[in-house]
Amino acid sequence: MENGTLAAMHADDLALLQPHFERVELKLKHILFEADAPIEHVHFFLGGLSSEIATLDGKGQLEIGCVGREGFSGHSVLLGVEASPHFAFMQASGSALRIRSDILLSATDTSKRLRMLLLRFIHVLMVQIASSAVSDARFTVRQRLARWLLMCQDRIGDELPLTHEFLALMLGVRRSGVTEMIHVLEGENLIRAVRALITVKDRQGLIDVAAGCYGLPESEYRRLINPNLQSLGTTPRRTAS
Repeated sequence: MENGTLAAMHADDLALLQPHFERVELKLKHILFEADAPIEHVHFFLGGLSSEIATLDGKGQLEIGCVGREGFSGHSVLLGVEASPHFAFMQASGSALRIRSDILLSATDTSKRLRMLLLRFIHVLMVQIASSAVSDARFTVRQRLARWLLMCQDRIGDELPLTHEFLALMLGVRRSGVTEMIHVLEGENLIRAVRALITVKDRQGLIDVAAGCYGLPESEYRRLINPNLQSLGTTPRRTAS
């Protein structure tokens, strides 16, 4: 499985990076970078799902963004910031191509074209974060849950190894509220849920439930980076019951 941002790179730019990539296997809950610590590596994901988490001044945590095979983690270093108040970890295991942050920065100094592509991905991530804020303010928990399930499906497929605890973190609600909404979506035959696994049965149905809070970051990604990455916000599909 390829990385969508790397696939969109000019061959000369990719050649700058390839000698420095190290393929790594990232297990569930692997920490990609800690809060307020130097971000030593950037990971271009080939699979799995990463989550960037904000800590709410001792009052809990909230997911503010997710990245999979469409992009990379550690984007702050490309903005000239060596550390972030957030941290990132793997919510679903997968592989990645890892590169030292200083080497990546040096490559972007060499190639303006490479720098612009990577900054475009950061723009897409910012749109995703803004869309989450709008969703939290204007949409119901049911709609927001449908959105997050679609975003996870885009990155890791129809079978989502997500716990109720993590979905509560994604949505910023109590676990009981997540459990209730999962039962609602399951009763509508849109998903099937068993312990720590949710299977998407009706993608179009989830898009209908999301009612417009899903799709803008995905559209920006296709417009600015890679229109061909399979499934990222593309044609709805239905899976067998």
